[in-house]
Amino acid sequence: MKSHNISKSQTNDVLSKISTSWGFEMPKIRNLTIYHIDNDAQLLSGGDIKVLCISGQYVPFLSCMSILERFPTVTVDDGAIRFVCNGADVMRPGIMYNDAFECNSIVCVTESRKKYLAVGISKMDSESLTVATRGAALKNLHYISDKYWESCKLIP
Repeated sequence: MKSHNISKSQTNDVLSKISTSWGFEMPKIRNLTIYHIDNDAQLLSGGDIKVLCISGQYVPFLSCMSILERFPTVTVDDGAIRFVCNGADVMRPGIMYNDAFECNSIVCVTESRKKYLAVGISKMDSESLTVATRGAALKNLHYISDKYWESCKLIP
C-alpha cells in the first residue's frame, strides 16, 4: 500500500473540504498521511482522525469515535447485524430507531448496544423512513471487516 504525507496547506484544504461536506468544523491537524487502498479509495490519517475518501466522497472511518458521534445514527435489530457487516444496504424493516437526517446524508449504523457497525448514505430522509415499511434506507459504504477496515490493520 502506497502512502505519502501532504503539506500543511494541502492538509488545510482537505480539512476544509471535509468540513464543508459534513457540515461541521474538523479539528486542526498539522499533517495528513494519505494511504492509497485501491484505485478509487484512500485513507486519510492524522492525529486521532481517520477519514476514507471513496470515489471522491469523504466517509468517517469506523474506528474514529470522536467523529462518528457527530453524525445521525440508525439502530438496527440483531437480525440485521450479520447482513450489514457483510456489506448489505440497510433495509427499512431492520431499523428499530433513527435520528433525524436528510436524504443523501452520511448516517452511522449502530446495533442495540450502541456499537458502530457501518457508515452509509441515506436513500430517504428520516421522516420518510418512519412512514416507510419496506425498501432500502441506507447505502452501505464502509462496514466492519470490509477491505478498508482490513487495510487499516496494515498501517503502522
